[in-house]
Amino acid sequence: METVTTRFAAGRQNAAPTPRRRALVVAVTIALLVAVNLTIGFGPAKIGLIAGPAVAVVLVGLARRMGLTWHDLGLSKHTWRKGAAYAGVALLIVGAIYVIGALLPLTSTMFLDVRYDIAIGSALFLALVIIPIKTVLLEEIAFRGVLLGLFRRPLGAAWAAGASSALFGLWHILPALGLGSQNKAVDAAAGPGSQLLVVAGVVAFTALAGVLFAELRRRSGSILASAGLHWATNGLGVLLSSVLWAAKTV
Repeated sequence: METVTTRFAAGRQNAAPTPRRRALVVAVTIALLVAVNLTIGFGPAKIGLIAGPAVAVVLVGLARRMGLTWHDLGLSKHTWRKGAAYAGVALLIVGAIYVIGALLPLTSTMFLDVRYDIAIGSALFLALVIIPIKTVLLEEIAFRGVLLGLFRRPLGAAWAAGASSALFGLWHILPALGLGSQNKAVDAAAGPGSQLLVVAGVVAFTALAGVLFAELRRRSGSILASAGLHWATNGLGVLLSSVLWAAKTV
């Protein structure tokens, strides 16, 4: 006798996406990411706090309709604990590297980003509220959740990591356009007429970072791991930069 569970499983099996349907969802996902990137880049200052989470929810909905499981998306409750453990280790490692870098005269100026010459309280709000909601949530759901999940079935783990990471690098073109003017160390290293070089460097660096994020996601089975490292590289950088600017004015 056929049970409800059996019928549900069969329905899920029959709903397996065709290559054309999968390609369509990938195209829609990329189009949504381009749109939200432009909206955040050129729209009102706080629009990312609304647009980012909204698009993340839409992308998860699309992926689930495609037949991806919570495990495929790195959102399974069974891997939360392992993902959190990886995230904690990543946080400690990045923190140690940043502190050492800030203490060395050769590298300390790299942390002096004019965007974070702000009060410590404002830096805490930016690091603990704005960055997780506006940046980490959307990017992890999109690149280490949905796109990695969509690519992994037809391409395998390695190619999926490469493809999603390449797109992650391209995602950073717009934010990279003003980086040279915001960080004097970056501007000096790139030299005159440096904008193209800076953008290319940022795209390459973030693509490589994406590979590392994807590997953490693969090993832990959870985007909590990649989200932890992602937040550490951004959030701790903001806090450290703010502290260094404050120390210069004392």
